[in-house]
Amino acid sequence: MTARTHDLIAFAALTTTAVYYHPQNINLYTLFASVIGCTVGSLIPDADQAGNRLWDLLPGGDFVSRILRRVFYKHRTITHSLLGTYLLFKGLEWVLPKIFNSGFVDPKILLISIMIGFVSHLFADSLTEEGVPLLFPIGINFGFPPIKSWRIKTGKWFENLVIMPGVVLYLVWLIGNYKDPLLKLLKSVN
Repeated sequence: MTARTHDLIAFAALTTTAVYYHPQNINLYTLFASVIGCTVGSLIPDADQAGNRLWDLLPGGDFVSRILRRVFYKHRTITHSLLGTYLLFKGLEWVLPKIFNSGFVDPKILLISIMIGFVSHLFADSLTEEGVPLLFPIGINFGFPPIKSWRIKTGKWFENLVIMPGVVLYLVWLIGNYKDPLLKLLKSVN
């Protein structure tokens, strides 16, 4: 999937989570950081590619990406696995409270938002021809549907003309049918 598709799917996943599991109190900084965190989380699995949009956002990202590309010997390895998911979660669980003042940004909500973006990326990539190596370092890729030829080709017509509009329609439906919980969430922002 392309970066913009991952961003859109991640936002839809974050909005869906907000409908069903919204926090009682959230401040504007946390809300803003959560949306950004979800977008960043949706880009993290592709950090093993030099062309990832995430590297464009960071100072010196081009240099760092060239080094990391050599560390990850190919695309879709640990960054697309359950092991990578666990390591990212534990790393962020440790580092976010040290980086953010909890009076301004709730590190727990930010952690959940980043992980929603990350997991939505893995889900979306499982729909592509290549699938995802969930059990890395075991070299088995998982995908849905199980028949590889029925899966999506990244950046091709099905992604652009069916998946993207489908996610937009889902968001319109979700916001239209669940506007009360979303408005309650927005009203609770202080």
